[in-house]
Amino acid sequence: MREHHHNLRHYTLYAATIITITTLVRFWFVASGQLDLVQDEAQYWDWTRRLQLSYYSKGPLIAWLIGMWTGVFGDTELGVRFGALAGSALAQVMLFLGVGRLFGRPRLALLTLGVANTTPLFMVAGVLMTTDGPLLLCWLGALLCIHAATRTPRATAPYLLLAMCMAVGVLAKYMMLAVAAIACLHMWLLHRQRLLPQGVALRVVCACLAGAACGMLPILLWNAQNDWVGFKHVGTLAGVTGKASKAFLRLDRLPEHLGAQLGVATPWWLLLMLGMAWRSLRIAWTGVVPPGEPAEAAGREEAVRQSSLLFCAFMPLWGVITLWSLHTRIYPNWPAMSYVGGIILAAAGVERLLDGLGAPRWRRLVPLWFTLGACLFAAAHFQNTLPLPASLNPAARLKGWEDLGRELDRVRHGLPHPDRVFFFSDAYDITAELAFYVPGKPFTFCADFGRRMSQYDLWPSPADKVGWDAVFVRRDGTSVPRELLEMFDSAELYRYQSTHHGAPGRVFTVIVLRGFNGEWPRRSFRSF
Repeated sequence: MREHHHNLRHYTLYAATIITITTLVRFWFVASGQLDLVQDEAQYWDWTRRLQLSYYSKGPLIAWLIGMWTGVFGDTELGVRFGALAGSALAQVMLFLGVGRLFGRPRLALLTLGVANTTPLFMVAGVLMTTDGPLLLCWLGALLCIHAATRTPRATAPYLLLAMCMAVGVLAKYMMLAVAAIACLHMWLLHRQRLLPQGVALRVVCACLAGAACGMLPILLWNAQNDWVGFKHVGTLAGVTGKASKAFLRLDRLPEHLGAQLGVATPWWLLLMLGMAWRSLRIAWTGVVPPGEPAEAAGREEAVRQSSLLFCAFMPLWGVITLWSLHTRIYPNWPAMSYVGGIILAAAGVERLLDGLGAPRWRRLVPLWFTLGACLFAAAHFQNTLPLPASLNPAARLKGWEDLGRELDRVRHGLPHPDRVFFFSDAYDITAELAFYVPGKPFTFCADFGRRMSQYDLWPSPADKVGWDAVFVRRDGTSVPRELLEMFDSAELYRYQSTHHGAPGRVFTVIVLRGFNGEWPRRSFRSF
């Protein structure tokens, strides 16, 4: 027992060191302006200026959180991203405590932190304030609550916390609803092994439903007031409705999806996840824990519970989304929550190799995997110091917005009436970046020249700005769109090469427009 506590203290010290160092690196990355806000971050910040019960493409939580932190740090990159920094640190603490104490496996918990911090998906979630960050916390919390409920069925705290995680998670992203299905599959596997205490399944399902109902209430109210556009958008994006629903089977999407997953999870960790998912399923299905397995130290019943939970937390969601890629385009972050269980599975695979289980050649690769992951972490956070040309730096296309904002301010003050100039684009993401980076943070607009709907279509147009001048920005193009000539008296186009910390950033097309006549296009309104 004394040796166990001695090891636990050491693992806790190592974990605290990892969490502290990675959090400080992330704080430096954000506070020193290494990367401009990405487009979705800028959009979520713009939502905070019109706080609502929900929004066109997401629930309201992301806007509420950004609004809270910008209230502390101001409308700055640090203010927008502080939630990601805090969430990353909290997620690591939850992982270590959940795996180390609830699972009773502190070495696995430490390895899990190592895997998480060397996985690109979690590196990104640690510095960019997107909906996946708060969802990850709620998802992880829900999984731990479900596991606690099956171990201590008489306790009420796991069910209350599970309901709370469901409610908050749904406010972040609709994907949280999938936790209920994961819980049902997990409890069915436990029931097969007679490891499910009586009444637990009903209480877990009730907690999931009650929490989901609370989280969905403001979203339903907002959608009811806005012709259900949020749900129509999600249905179209998922390929359930709209043009994408017509062609059911498309083989060309699968390689793209698998390639993206190898990128967000790294090939070595993803292969370990898949291999350990299969091993966990065998343990959960048969109830037999092979001799020498690290999980065996927790006892057979606990090993089966953990194996079932980790398999259900990773493979079903990852597998379903992979199969769905045969039908429609899958965004790389859609399976993100499956990797909450996946990184623990990968860490469990590393633990087996360190214990001498598996082929010796794989064990010799473990230091290489962590070294490569550490290099990825360093490259991601210190990429401005790397001597990479812009054409080889994938982050270059995300840079230059702050410099563009200064350029547009110069253009504005070169016009006869700088106080009568508005800014707009025909893409929601550029519209949001202009709102954040143009000095004064003006309200911006998004013209519809033929695109799917966005949140900006639900807000006022510049119809009250007849006679004003304007500046239009888009990614490319060498000619003035015909629609702009119908909206303004004159137009002047030029290409602008932005910079970031002295290096080339993105190239933009800027069009200076004179004399707005009040015509505002809504060509594809209600196209989701």
